[in-house]
This record gives sequence, structure tokens and C-alpha cells, in this order.
Amino acid sequence: MTIRRSVFLTLAALAPLALQALPARAIDQTLPSAEEPAAEDDYMDDRSTPEQLVRSLYNAINRHEYLRAWSYFSEDSGRPDFETFAKGYETTGGVRLKLGEPTSDGAAGSIYTSVPTVIEATGTDGAVRVFTGCYVTRFVQPANQATPPFVPLQIDKSTLRPARTKFDETSGDCPAGGE
Repeated sequence: MTIRRSVFLTLAALAPLALQALPARAIDQTLPSAEEPAAEDDYMDDRSTPEQLVRSLYNAINRHEYLRAWSYFSEDSGRPDFETFAKGYETTGGVRLKLGEPTSDGAAGSIYTSVPTVIEATGTDGAVRVFTGCYVTRFVQPANQATPPFVPLQIDKSTLRPARTKFDETSGDCPAGGE
């Protein structure tokens, strides 16, 4: 075994232990601010955390990449068929996103995380609408997956409704238990 391979194997074995030793907040602090959207032309496809998954969803919508946006939802999420999903965004010019503090619960080998969400959608006609609600993501523990296809972090449920306040004054909200 070469020294390079030995070092790589040692680092690969220690990496999970190092991440477990860090408090969750230390990992979250490396993420961009919830109010700092990626520039429209910057591609973002990140399923590393529930917050990044929701940011990736709206990055895809802002880039008019509706198949990518649609793919972030699980098959059991109640998402419409692709054509209906894409048609729902045909008059959306762009979206601004604000995320609240996520909460997580574990159940039968999965972690469900509720992410309070606010969006400000600007239509192609210039009209601005604000929506508030919640995205619930599901992370199936990789060690519990033994048969293809691999299931990555996905959006399991979404509930958004029109807000009565402006974007800066609105907070996302998730009902207790993610329901």
C-alpha cells in the first residue's frame, strides 16, 4: 500500500468521527445566510442539509430548470406530474427566499426536518406576491438503504399559502409535528 493511499484511508476513516464531534451549529454556520440567495446564474444543487435543499429548489426555479426543481420532491410528496408542475411557474419571473430555524425528528431510520419558509415571487408582469409556510424534508439513513435506487435527502411535503404581510415582515411557520 502506498503512503498516499494509507493517508487517504486514515482520513476517510476519521472524517465521520470529526463531524460527529462538532456541534450541529458549527456546521450550520458555514452555510450562506438564508437571506443571501445565489446569483441567478450560479447553479446550486446541494442536498447536504434541509435548508440547502430548499435553497436549491428555488435556485432551480429562478433558473427555470423545472425538471431539476421537480426532482427534489419525493414521489410520495403529493407533487403534481411534471407538466403541471412546470406550467405552474410559467408566469414566475423570480423568487426571493427566507428560511427560519429548522426542527428535526427521527422516525424508523429517517430524519424529518421542518423548514419554515417565506418566498416573495415576482411575476413576469411585475406583480409581487408573498407566501409563507413550511417544507418538510426526509433523510433516509444511508446505512439503511441496501437496494437501488439510492434515496437522497428529499422534500416530503410542502405547504405554502399567501401571506398578509410584506416579505421582510413575514416568518415561515411549521405546525407542530410537521403536519
